[in-house]
Amino acid sequence: MPGLFIDVKVADDVRKDAALAAKLEEVCPVSIFRATDDGVEILEANLDECVLCDLCLEAAPDGKVQVIKLYES
Repeated sequence: MPGLFIDVKVADDVRKDAALAAKLEEVCPVSIFRATDDGVEILEANLDECVLCDLCLEAAPDGKVQVIKLYES
């Protein structure tokens, strides 16, 4: 379920990548991502804390993480 203002999607083909999960958890300043044994978990309670820093987008392969602004048409 998305937040009020932001949703984050991780592509299915990299969602179980443990190295990517650890990197996303490390770079996100507001703890949207958690690295688990199963890969990337998105902490939905933190979605609206996103500061749009794009660190997750830079850490992931192109197009594999999306930050979707729900307040733009």
